Amino acid sequence: MRLGTLDWVPAGERRDLLADPVARVVATMTDEVAVAPIDPALADTAAFCERYGVGLGESANCVIVAAKRGGETRYAAVMVLATTRADVNGVIRRHLDARKASFAPQRDAVEMSGMEFGGITPLGLPDDWPVLVDAEVARQPYVVIGSGIRGSKLALAGEALTRLKTADVVALAQ
Repeated sequence: MRLGTLDWVPAGERRDLLADPVARVVATMTDEVAVAPIDPALADTAAFCERYGVGLGESANCVIVAAKRGGETRYAAVMVLATTRADVNGVIRRHLDARKASFAPQRDAVEMSGMEFGGITPLGLPDDWPVLVDAEVARQPYVVIGSGIRGSKLALAGEALTRLKTADVVALAQ
């Protein structure tokens, strides 16, 4: 696999580059997922893509959304390409049947996911969280996503994200 200037290896061979909840899921995906170490200071999308030569259209961001209705807050992961914005107050809010939807507070996202901010990924999130995958992400032959830590990235087929237990493919981008 060739994505940018990174040296990709099967993720199962480098558990040290994965957050614990991510490692548990990757173990079930055998050779579908690759991992590469990166400088943690460059984990944010724009800096990462510039330094490692990965196109924004090959990078997918995982955004954690808090959806509220009737005093209840539910969380969901949203996967969109780095070239697009997630329509949180429109498509996502309606899809989650919420009165209000917003980006989850950083502290909540980190605590509830068991992952580092800037590395949160849909692999290994709580079982009751929906994973909304933008249709453009699902069509990509490979996308680069977080690994649960800031010191590495994962690469996998966009279609693989659609097979996660709680995944739903939706046209999410604006």
